[in-house]
Amino acid sequence: MMKKLLLFALLGLFVACSGPANDSKNSLANAKLIGNYGETIDAKGAISPREMMSQLAKADTINVKVQAEITATCAMKGCWMNLKLEDGEEMRVTFKDYAFFVPKEGMEGNKAVIEGVVSRTMTDVATLKHFAEDAGKPQIEIDAITEPKKEYTFEASGVIIYAETE
Repeated sequence: MMKKLLLFALLGLFVACSGPANDSKNSLANAKLIGNYGETIDAKGAISPREMMSQLAKADTINVKVQAEITATCAMKGCWMNLKLEDGEEMRVTFKDYAFFVPKEGMEGNKAVIEGVVSRTMTDVATLKHFAEDAGKPQIEIDAITEPKKEYTFEASGVIIYAETE
């Protein structure tokens, strides 16, 4: 009887400590797959942008798998996308060897899992203007770009895009 009681107590402790089955902030359990792009990857082991930034604080470049919200994609070809970081900033994502693209429109607000290399970089004015043109920004905004920008860039070898479902 004592063994059974101890077994049930341990089982209860295990269930209580294991946490919820899915974290609503990072879970893709209620998401619909839109597509896989580039190398085949999966969502297992993807970290948050906050965890990525913590790791990047210790190195200028790291290999990582991240899950974040898409804020924009290249309207011209789908050759880049921006993902939301925890501090409200965005991170530019390009695709390894320019070998694949993502959908050009309608991806904003969806979740992406990306795997590859993230770096802290200084982006020059010409490149910033090119990205603004690709995004369809008005000429007045493009002309206002006069300084290089410190930012985070990510070269993805693989991307998965999910749409949230209710």
